[in-house]
Amino acid sequence: MNPIIVIIIIDLTVLIDCFWFDVNKKRWGWMNNWTSLSKWIFFSAFIIVSVLIYVGISAVYFSA
Repeated sequence: MNPIIVIIIIDLTVLIDCFWFDVNKKRWGWMNNWTSLSKWIFFSAFIIVSVLIYVGISAVYFSA
């Protein structure tokens, strides 16, 4: 499977879990007092870090 698709699936799963499935705030309760802006900044940083890790790891395989 294409690694970009894997990253997209993982990122979407985390976002959907936080904003849709976790209605009683058991898994993401530590973010209870955060504003929506703070949550979006957190998840944006999560996506950026995921992409950077993907690029860093795959650079070894693409350069060969």
